[in-house]
Amino acid sequence: MLPEKTIERLSMYRRVLLSHQEGGGDFIYSHELAGMLHLTSVQVRRDIMLMGYTGTQRKGYSVHELVEKISSILDGEGRINAVIIGMGHLGKAITNYFNAKRSKIDIVAAFDNDSTKVDRIISGIKSYHIDSLEMILEETNTKIAILALSPGGAQDVADTLVFSGIKGILNFTSVPLHVPEDVYLENYDMITSMEKVAYFVKEGNRNEN
Repeated sequence: MLPEKTIERLSMYRRVLLSHQEGGGDFIYSHELAGMLHLTSVQVRRDIMLMGYTGTQRKGYSVHELVEKISSILDGEGRINAVIIGMGHLGKAITNYFNAKRSKIDIVAAFDNDSTKVDRIISGIKSYHIDSLEMILEETNTKIAILALSPGGAQDVADTLVFSGIKGILNFTSVPLHVPEDVYLENYDMITSMEKVAYFVKEGNRNEN
């Protein structure tokens, strides 16, 4: 199993490599890839080495082969189902993004407790009442859940997800969730990220004065 941070960087590498490929680039050097992502070439070479892939000193890495290698690690052979909980503005934006990317992650259902969003197709996905969560998860053999609901009910929903066999949760709420060790939890706190950006902007302004 590769380190968590390496997996994060592999995802970033693939996005940049696909863009580079669309621009006509067939090969790329580690320092070029590093420069696009503000990393060091040593870090890039280490990550690629961990995948068991090597380039050539004369041409660098084959972009096509590197994308294929990364995809084999990140995607595996089959597809995986996911559901999204909460179909407000954030939930819709996330669903639209995944629909556009056509990745091997399929969002197969959405859930909300707002009756105006139930039994409707929203952003191309059937939306169900949250009370149907356990039944739909079993029917769709879903293993990943995305939480984009209000913080108040986040832990209760997470408990239901775990009970229903969910093995991975992407948490967009501001609530720190508690899940068993065999469930992978990824927290994405937009408020913390924005406050961090604002801090460094203010510090930069102070240093300029």
